[in-house]
Amino acid sequence: MTGLRERKRARTHAAISEAAIALFLERGFDHVSVAQVAEAAEVSKRTLFAYFPAKEDLVVHRFADHQTEAARVVRARPPGVGPLAALRDHFLDGLRNRDPITGLNDVPEIIALTRMVRETPALRTRAVHFQEDAERALAEALQETAGVPALTARLAAGQVVGTHWLLSMDNSQALAGGQSADERYAEAVADAEHAFTLLSEGLAGHLVSQLTTRATEPQRSR
Repeated sequence: MTGLRERKRARTHAAISEAAIALFLERGFDHVSVAQVAEAAEVSKRTLFAYFPAKEDLVVHRFADHQTEAARVVRARPPGVGPLAALRDHFLDGLRNRDPITGLNDVPEIIALTRMVRETPALRTRAVHFQEDAERALAEALQETAGVPALTARLAAGQVVGTHWLLSMDNSQALAGGQSADERYAEAVADAEHAFTLLSEGLAGHLVSQLTTRATEPQRSR
């Protein structure tokens, strides 16, 4: 009986989500009410809110599995592999597999969904909360498995999650601009490699090098 109840809940959850996403992509997030979603999914508003406490959750739940993904990668890394190396390899695997969370997936619905999140203030705000939760989870994993102090773990987690988000947004914007995932792939890998190198080595050396180079260049007349 429990298994049947869980399957029924999963079907209802999926039906509400699919109805909501279809309406949002057709009319725009701000132009669809919760009541309209409930009607399209053939459930009551009360039932809808039992599954999705806020309107924004109808969209961002698609990313929920990824909220603790970085933390899981750190905890599950093989012996002898550092946290940053494990996270780098995982992101590169995601690019190869066209994982939507990397932004490198050109399925039209995914491109449209990502654009909607990027361009809708309420969803962007919700995405910030998503990032904050991801940072907390990763910081805890770093403390537990790498034995680093709390502040160090928090600073590192913030940089890693921020880097993931930036790389993902750059990829999704490139695809929204007309590139295919295959066309973008080589540049996406190069960007990821560069970003993780900066995370590994720190920005100081790169900034000093750039500033030194610029300081020795001839000044252009204005």
